[in-house]
Amino acid sequence: MNITLAQAEAAIAAAKTKAAAIDTKMDICVVDAGSNLVAFARMDGAWIGSVDISFKKAKTAAWFTMDTAALSPLVQPGQPLYNIEHSNGGLITFPGGVAIKNAAGEVIGAIGVSGSTVENDHTVAEAGAAAVK
Repeated sequence: MNITLAQAEAAIAAAKTKAAAIDTKMDICVVDAGSNLVAFARMDGAWIGSVDISFKKAKTAAWFTMDTAALSPLVQPGQPLYNIEHSNGGLITFPGGVAIKNAAGEVIGAIGVSGSTVENDHTVAEAGAAAVK
């Protein structure tokens, strides 16, 4: 099962609301379980360089079925996934990508957010993922 356009749009709306609440501008990308683009929004004034980062965060979360924040400690030097970000045409393994799950707990897609600190990116992505019902 994959995320629907309506669910992806709800995730983007919630992420935009959260970004505005914390006074930041974000690039927000939602992909399906196979990491295919479903929806994207670039808030007015958001960094153009973060467009690609938001997509790669979403793709990484979808492909590995976990939040990118959970990957961060695993990709450090000496850790088991060190340098994995160089695979698959480039991944992003720092916070801001969140897996989106259905009621049964299955990953149906992911949201990637970029444009601020990684803490803010993760907070906004979590808000978007939580909006999917």
